[in-house]
Amino acid sequence: MNKLNLSVINETSRLRAVILGTAASNGPVPALEDAYDPKSREHIIAGTYPANDDMVAEMAAVNGVFEKYGVKVYRPEHIENCNQIFTRDIGFVIDNTFIKANILPDREEEIEAIQYVIDQIDSKYVIRPPEEVHIEGGDVMLHGDYIFVGTYRGADYADYIIARTNVEAVDWLKKTFPNKKVISFNLRKDNLDPYNNALHLDCCFQPVGKDKCIIHKNGFLEEEEYQYLVDFFGKENCFEITQEEMYHMNSNIFSIAPDVVVSEKNFIRLNSWLRSHGITVEEVPYAEISKQEGLLRCSTLPLIRD
Repeated sequence: MNKLNLSVINETSRLRAVILGTAASNGPVPALEDAYDPKSREHIIAGTYPANDDMVAEMAAVNGVFEKYGVKVYRPEHIENCNQIFTRDIGFVIDNTFIKANILPDREEEIEAIQYVIDQIDSKYVIRPPEEVHIEGGDVMLHGDYIFVGTYRGADYADYIIARTNVEAVDWLKKTFPNKKVISFNLRKDNLDPYNNALHLDCCFQPVGKDKCIIHKNGFLEEEEYQYLVDFFGKENCFEITQEEMYHMNSNIFSIAPDVVVSEKNFIRLNSWLRSHGITVEEVPYAEISKQEGLLRCSTLPLIRD
């Protein structure tokens, strides 16, 4: 079997291979006490939790875009009654190395469902952090020599089911990738209010194009850390999203190339801005999946970018 030679150094280079989640058997609507995030909780209470068929159709639209661009797509193996949409949570690639995430314990079987892909990678390039390191791919953002990491530094970390990446993870990344500049950002967490909760860094920030980014100020607890990113990219290159746009996950689009993104069709203001900067926007319906506080970046795990 040909080995998979991983390569991901940023968020926007031309995509060649990706693991796209699946909604084939999401299971019944979760009980309220089993909700992992405030947005799912909101829709469980309202009776508007997304239907399986709708989510399957949304993911098929994304798969169609990948096919159009000649991207090799892997899908998780089927697990009955299991939410397998958000592959970004369970693993991520830094340079040529696959990191298996330490996620919420009852999601462990999701990693087993992509093991057939991991088996194609040379084992010396597959690592798992020690147990005390909590980390999910939505909090890890690559930008050349930089790794931007979302975290939560509060002493009450354990009280937040939506705090997914701890300070131990930031230290571990610094030790494991000493050639990178690891910059961490303290994110706003709220178990009950989706308008004031940045589940991951990609819920309030993402690089796009060659030198631009999408950002939401209120997602950051420390204003100077938000300001660091604005200064890093330059104010004129930052697309500031509103609280309402953050709630609908406008920063969670996905780049196929510096000049091609997949975005939700209802993101009118963002999509216009992207096009005004010469970026082709492949619009897909993804509003049902977004009800689980995840969107396009959350449901993709890039393996190879040029």
